Amino acid sequence: MTVAELKALATELGMPAFTGGQIAKWLYEKHVMEIDQMTNLSKQNRQRLAEACEIGAMPPIDAQHSKDGTIKYLFPVRTTNDAASPHLNVETVFIPDGDRATLCVSCQVGCKMNCLFCQTGKQGWEGNLTTADILNQIYALPEAERLTNIVFMGQGEPMDNLDNVLKATQLLTADYGWAWSPRRITVSSVGVRGKLKRFIEESECHVAISLHSPIHEQRLQLMPAEKGMTIAEVVELMQHYDFSHQRRLSFEYIVFGGVNDSPTHARQLVKLLGGLDCRVNLIRFHQIPDVPLHGADEKRMETLRDYLTAHGIFTTIRASRGQDIFAACGLLSTAHKA
Repeated sequence: MTVAELKALATELGMPAFTGGQIAKWLYEKHVMEIDQMTNLSKQNRQRLAEACEIGAMPPIDAQHSKDGTIKYLFPVRTTNDAASPHLNVETVFIPDGDRATLCVSCQVGCKMNCLFCQTGKQGWEGNLTTADILNQIYALPEAERLTNIVFMGQGEPMDNLDNVLKATQLLTADYGWAWSPRRITVSSVGVRGKLKRFIEESECHVAISLHSPIHEQRLQLMPAEKGMTIAEVVELMQHYDFSHQRRLSFEYIVFGGVNDSPTHARQLVKLLGGLDCRVNLIRFHQIPDVPLHGADEKRMETLRDYLTAHGIFTTIRASRGQDIFAACGLLSTAHKA
């Protein structure tokens, strides 16, 4: 709940409105797990609050540890889909890296986008996460105090659950909330007409676009969402906004051996992205069952990186983390964990 909603709640329960601000401090600064821990509220007010509300924090029900230090957590969720099973879960990935620690959060159980190369898409869509579901992955994370960055790159398409994603990022960046800089948060998207524009205008968080092919026909085969909003339309939209300062625009590009790693693809990427203030992150493909794709070799990825960099597009090869516990890019799924 926002501080305005908490103040309205306090008034509704017969408390002074300023009590809502006190509750916000207990929730978002002190991260209490029990209403009784809100010690500057009277015992009577705590009792009223406990009768009407709950903190909503739910600890993870499972954790898998990778040999590289990555941890994949399984969180129970209450989705916004009324017909959904009450026993749904999502996977969340904690990625420590020196003095940085990134959390890859989910926004849906499964995904509607059905990208050919993604295990989450094979699961299908089972429900949108509530704002509380999204924030709980951070709130109840054992390593929450270590986090430096959050990426909305877990299960689901953020633009397909835009209201809850926007509210979650609002609470993460509000001065009464987590008070994070929006530059610590990156939200990804395949590109959803109308929704992506709204996100850019209502949020200051970084934007990451799942690209994967600069060629319309091929991207359509890999990503059915290309039919709804083409990558050319996504790029045209981005040209209307300023990413030359602190806010960052990046394009995620999984490299498939013999599919999207040719000199033709490199030239088309330069043609598509030329003139944009952006970066490209090249990602290794991790094999999933029954998909006739395989990863490009290291030399091919380096050649692609060097070509793009030489033509003015800052490009990196993203380190792969957590592959041994199926926590790497495209491998998250809770299809069999209900």
